[in-house]
Amino acid sequence: MTKLSLLVIAALLPAATAGAQNAQSQQGPQQPPTVAAYVRTRYMSRKGEIVRSAGKMPEEFYGLRPGQQEEVRTFGQHLAHIANFNFLWCSQARGEKNPNAGINLEKALHTKAEFTKALEDSFAYCDVAYNALTDASGAEILNITQENGRQQQLPRINLLILNLGHNDEVYGSIVTTMRIKNIVPPASEPRPAQQPQQK
Repeated sequence: MTKLSLLVIAALLPAATAGAQNAQSQQGPQQPPTVAAYVRTRYMSRKGEIVRSAGKMPEEFYGLRPGQQEEVRTFGQHLAHIANFNFLWCSQARGEKNPNAGINLEKALHTKAEFTKALEDSFAYCDVAYNALTDASGAEILNITQENGRQQQLPRINLLILNLGHNDEVYGSIVTTMRIKNIVPPASEPRPAQQPQQK
């Protein structure tokens, strides 16, 4: 997992630098680009798309699963799955006990209101970890106790990148389920036409 996170950081760094340089050329002097700022921006963007997807999907389709296999998650279970791991990895990044420990939200929740509340609560909990992230705090080594009792040492940013990557992955499954019902997912919604600049 550590090697994977380092590869992801190495891949993100040029994009973060390029994005910051582009913003600087358009808006004047800016703060130097940081990996932490890029990770935080990507997290907030994906969070918004997931939360909007939850609101956009009618409750009657929350039990929809692609295919007939029981092991394939329903739309609602995908949201609960994100919430489960938001609580897990963000609590580890915050150095706290998981506030959702011992609760499998995929099995405990049943209505759209329950799924969306758990999802939003988990993102609110993660916001604290991402908002506090700096390159320096991200490099701090944390002693992590896995659910199986195994001990592991990881930089804080590894946990937050792992969480972000997981959210990206599950969002892909959410999109597939929405598309089955011809619902356009938020990331694919048409962008408002830009107004021509006044001369």
